[in-house]
Parts: sequence; C-alpha cells; structure tokens
Amino acid sequence: MRGVGQGTWGEGLRYFLYPLSLAPFPLPLIVCFGLLVGLVGCGGRSEPTVKIGFVAPLTGDQAPQGEDMFHGALLAVEQAQADGEILPGYRLELVVLDDQRNPTQAVSAAKKLVADPDIVAMVGHLNSSCTMPASAIYHQARLLQVSPVSSNPQISRQGFDTFYRTCATDDLQGPAAARFIVQDLKAQKVFVLDDMTTYGRGLANELIRALNALGAEVLGHEGITQADKEFTPILTKIKSLNPDLVYFAGMFPEGALLIKQRQDVGLGGYFMGGDGLFDVALIDLSGSQAAEGVYLSTIGSDIYRVSTARAFVQAYEARFGPVGAYSAYAYEATNIAIWAIRKAGKPDRAAVLAAMKTLKDYPGLFGPQNFDEKGDSLIRDIGIFTVRSGRFSFVKIATQD
Repeated sequence: MRGVGQGTWGEGLRYFLYPLSLAPFPLPLIVCFGLLVGLVGCGGRSEPTVKIGFVAPLTGDQAPQGEDMFHGALLAVEQAQADGEILPGYRLELVVLDDQRNPTQAVSAAKKLVADPDIVAMVGHLNSSCTMPASAIYHQARLLQVSPVSSNPQISRQGFDTFYRTCATDDLQGPAAARFIVQDLKAQKVFVLDDMTTYGRGLANELIRALNALGAEVLGHEGITQADKEFTPILTKIKSLNPDLVYFAGMFPEGALLIKQRQDVGLGGYFMGGDGLFDVALIDLSGSQAAEGVYLSTIGSDIYRVSTARAFVQAYEARFGPVGAYSAYAYEATNIAIWAIRKAGKPDRAAVLAAMKTLKDYPGLFGPQNFDEKGDSLIRDIGIFTVRSGRFSFVKIATQD
C-alpha cells in the first residue's frame, strides 16, 4: 500500500525533475523517460528511440493509485536501462499520459499513443471503464497493450489479440469473495453496493451470482455515483434491513466515505469491498477507528509474502517507499512489454506483438507468468485482507471454486 504522507503525482514529478532545474508543468502530459532519470533530455540527442506508453489516472481522486502504478512502471524502465540498450542503438522512453479515470480521456490518450509510430507497446489503464474503449483503439493500431489491473472479464472477451493483463479477473474475485463471506464470516444476509462503473457493476454482479449459488440472501443491490459525498440516506435504508454484511464494489474515495458514514448512522455488521479499496488512503480518509475490521478482496496475493518478489520490494521501497496496491502489477506489465520488445529485436509493433505471443513461463513476481488465449493471466490468486490497528493485514488466499 502507499505510505502515509506519500506525495501526489505532481509532487512526485517535481521530485524527479527539480534536479534538472525544470519547472513542474500541468497534466495531462507526455514525459520523456530519459529526462526523468537524468540520462538524456527529450530531443536532447538525435539517436532513435523506442517507446512504451503508460496511461493511468494521475490527477483527481484516484491519483494515488495511478501514481503507485507509474512508480512500478518507472522502476521497470529504469532497471531495463541499467541492463543496457533494450535494442541496439535505441534509447528507451516511457511516454506517460493521464486519463483522469475518465473513459473519454482514456480514448484521447489512446489516440495520442497510437499516433506516435515509435510507441511499440503500452501499459495501462487502471480502470476497466477506461481500458474497455481504449483497447479497441490499440487493437486497431496493432499496438500491444498490457494492462496491470483492469479486471473486468468482458475486456478480454472482445477478441482483441493485442490485449493482455497481469492480474486476476473479477469472475474470479467475485466468487472467491462470496465464499469468504459465507464460509469464513458466516454472513447470510448481504447488501451489495457498486459505483456503476464497468469495474464496480461487473464485480458486484459476479459476487451476487456466487452468493445466490451459495444460498446467501442478497437483500438488495444499488448503485452510487463516483465523486458523490453523501451516502447517509442509502446507508440508513440498508441499516433498516439489518444485513450481516455490506459489500461495496468500487474505488477507495467513495469506499472511505461509506465506511465513515456507516459508523455515523450506526450500521452494524461486516463491511467488505473489492480491490478498488486497497489503498492506505482508504484508512486515512475514513479514519482508522471506522475502518477497523473492514475486509477487502484483491486481485492477487500479498506481495510481501511472495519470495519471488523480494528483490522488487527491496528496490521499490528504496526508490519510492512502501509498495502500492498496484505497483507490482504495473512493474510486471512493463517488464513483460520490455521482454516482448527485446524478443522482437526491432522497434516494430507487429514484431513486438508476434514476440508477445511466444511468451511462456515468464519469471514474474508472483511466479511463472503465462496467458490464456484471451490474454488473461493464468495466475488466479485472490487475496483477502482486513484493516487491523490502522493497517492492512493479510488474511488468506481465497479460492474461487
């Protein structure tokens, strides 16, 4: 998770650029990787470049998670540079764009990336609602897309052979969470909320199907709107139904308000959410007392418990501080894109995509990484965490079947 007090994207950007005596500038933007790490400035040299695009929400309420993803991607590129040229005679650049968690902005960013012929792969987006429309643009341009965390299963069912992702999907997360709710927490009456996004509604529907199959009673299912602040009326309604558990499929800004206002209205029972809540900002915004005992499901294991990820954790924390919820997935996705470029042997989109299709047993952070015919990762772990004493505490790996 992000460390308490860790800076925003803009502050992090200034941290990298100030040593080069450059003033900060607004987002959305394109960042030249060589400039960021002080190797070469954008346009400062004439040698050819090979570029990887990166898109996430870098401003707005979801910027903390976008920043964590950016740090993971940046670390992967820095390490690749340290290992030598990614292709003989080429320098590597990371082209960074902000989609503001907005599907329209995501499409705009995708169009900018595909218009640059030097970009031969991209990493992103965070939100499934952004990845869904953007993926069609990457597919049309035959640009390899490796998404770290967009987990809606419908994305890979579009049949786009340019799409891959390094996380588990919500048709795994929903059933695994349902089994934990019913078998571990012994909750039988559940009310489900979601944020009406592609991610939130999709996860909620997967959860409900699994709860019904397990014999639990779903008392209701309603949606809220991202950026809303007042949830007292819906929470008061839910309180009158006396649920054993409320599950929220959405992101941490709204999740934190639900948790805080739940306490204010005296709504008892368990509160659980999906991986969109997995940011320390959830605890900061809701307050550690209100967040105590909250559960969440995640699209992977605990990075701190995986032996194959120790070198990454050490390098990341030395560079950026505590690992964010999605940092490892962005690092993995970027490294896989770099592997495909190296394997292709030339800065050509078709060659990079063809190389990607040969990947087998990539030595990833969570073990050997492979993908099915839809581009979904075959690593299917779903983690369960709880908030304990103001921190996220790992509970178990929950199976989906």
